[in-house]
Amino acid sequence: MNDFDLVRKNLFRRKLRASLMIVSILIAFMIFGVLAGFYRAFTAGEDRAAADRMITVNKINFTQPMPIAYFNRVKAVEGVRQVTFANWFGGYYQDPKNFIMALAIEPNSYFDVYRSEFEVAPDQLQAFMRDRGSAVVGEKLAQKWGWKIGDRIPIQSNIFSQKSGGHTWDLTIAGIIKGKAEHVDTNFMLFQYPYFDETRSFGKDTIGWMILQTTSPENNDRVAKAIDAMFANSTAETSTDTEKAFGKAFAAQFGNIALIVLLVVGAAFVTILMIVGNTMALSIRERTREIGVLKTLGFSGPRILTMVLGESVLLALLGGIPGLAIAALIAMALRNSLSNVAPAFSVSPAIVLQGLALMIALGLITGIIPALSAMRLKIATALGRG
Repeated sequence: MNDFDLVRKNLFRRKLRASLMIVSILIAFMIFGVLAGFYRAFTAGEDRAAADRMITVNKINFTQPMPIAYFNRVKAVEGVRQVTFANWFGGYYQDPKNFIMALAIEPNSYFDVYRSEFEVAPDQLQAFMRDRGSAVVGEKLAQKWGWKIGDRIPIQSNIFSQKSGGHTWDLTIAGIIKGKAEHVDTNFMLFQYPYFDETRSFGKDTIGWMILQTTSPENNDRVAKAIDAMFANSTAETSTDTEKAFGKAFAAQFGNIALIVLLVVGAAFVTILMIVGNTMALSIRERTREIGVLKTLGFSGPRILTMVLGESVLLALLGGIPGLAIAALIAMALRNSLSNVAPAFSVSPAIVLQGLALMIALGLITGIIPALSAMRLKIATALGRG
């Protein structure tokens, strides 16, 4: 019988106790996987933000509008290569539950600013430019609803109304937006701001935010200060920051996700450390005589240490790996329903690697004290206790 067989047999000597420990660890790593997946989803945009792209919003809050006249003034700021703007629409399709991320955009410049992320076939983009009542939709969104070019889609807003009193905008799909990389989310719809502005009943000549590209990331700070100084003391003061910083601020609207993950996972792991550590210590005390016998058979102290640590690490892996697997299944099951809120929600390979590292750390931390006790145990003392 090799050492691994001994470790496995010792671990499952008391099957009920071992099973309860495994289930506890499973639940902890399932929670870790799900929360880490949510954290990754809400912060994914920060890592992919362009270094030379900045966002200008109303200083009060990014939900407050700004005059469209700001657009041309920002274009003239030194260090700004190009600028575009967008306005939140708050749309849904057929049923309020079917949320659609729809934006009214400046059609002539939007895809120039986002050329590194998105592409639309030239003929489709031209068709979109020609038809004020048209829209371009992301590939994922089109696949989700089975939409194709030429379809006329009624999109309703839960924020805006038309001058006629209705809440529905009928938009003809002129093109499909494709992401230039696998990670680029295309679960959205874009339509022309001029059409939106001339038909809505309130908020005319205002925009939600501006996206600008600077001539160099080194100019970001100077450009931001120049823009915000330009509109200081106006009725709509501005706040300009990098795209990455804006992404962090947007995620903060949903709460401090990192803190939530840290507190919940931390509490779970501290609890498990205490439970598993005490259980391992109890297990070693129960096997004192057996450890003494092993030492009389020639098992060295370091070998005993390795076996006890192996037992605690194996326990962590037997609970942690299925826990991460269940978290991955939960993410897959929820991904479609959360596609509009957290399109990148998944248990990524990076999360799996972090989880495996935590499992090993958990096993080593909970097992080190019992393992040292077993290693230092004198043969006479061990046999005497029997």
